[in-house]
Amino acid sequence: MVMGPTHAMSGAALWLAGSAVAAAGFGLEQSAAELVVGTVACSGAALFPDIDCAGKVTTNKGGSTVARAFGPPSMIVAEGTERICYWFYLLTKTKKDRKRSNGHRTLTHTLMFAVLIGFGTGLLAAKFGKPAVITILFILTGLAVRGLMSTTVKKKGWVVTTGASLAAAFGMFHLLPDDRSYWLLGLAMGFGCVIHVLGDMVTKMGSPLLFPVPFKGKVWQNLGLPRKVALRAGGKHETRYLMPALTIIVVLGWLWNLPETQNMIFGTAMD
Repeated sequence: MVMGPTHAMSGAALWLAGSAVAAAGFGLEQSAAELVVGTVACSGAALFPDIDCAGKVTTNKGGSTVARAFGPPSMIVAEGTERICYWFYLLTKTKKDRKRSNGHRTLTHTLMFAVLIGFGTGLLAAKFGKPAVITILFILTGLAVRGLMSTTVKKKGWVVTTGASLAAAFGMFHLLPDDRSYWLLGLAMGFGCVIHVLGDMVTKMGSPLLFPVPFKGKVWQNLGLPRKVALRAGGKHETRYLMPALTIIVVLGWLWNLPETQNMIFGTAMD
């Protein structure tokens, strides 16, 4: 079972909650357009670490939600990423780290990766402008759609998803104000990857969040909840409790960030 919808919803919830805290506590307000773009981008980024879980390229089956997002092209990228992650694991593991046969939940599931990919994404967007921004938004929007609308997308096919993502990417790019830095996308990517790893840490497998910090001779120590209370990915506790709770947070986050809500509570609306 997969956690695609839960990961995507958790990314949206994090961005909305973080935006509310940043505005109320630090005066860091976003326009409505920035809030929409950031929420969608963080939702998509919250699926990205699973690019290390490949499937069967020729049939576009198996693998993670993100691997299947754009059909064969994304499956090929996932296959290459998984091999790189596996080789990286073999090069860095200690004698006490366990044997593995694949690279899933290794490099891309670390805090180090989240920081690097977030910085790299922000740098690309800031340095290369419109072409990079549209490309990044296209990818992250596609992942968000694939995660949040997994059942519909599965029926319609990846070609429809790709077309819709491309149209949405151009639309969101034009929503962004010209006087703001595109480093916003880097923050969304980094935060999304972090929330993905934290989400995996509540499952029975856990994640190597703090690599390469050693734990009892291991640098790939999976961290997470005790197995007695940890969730099973795709299990009933995720679908019955975690997903509804995240949905409520997202709805409340949108309502809180509405100018009408701010005006009603504080007497002043966000710009």
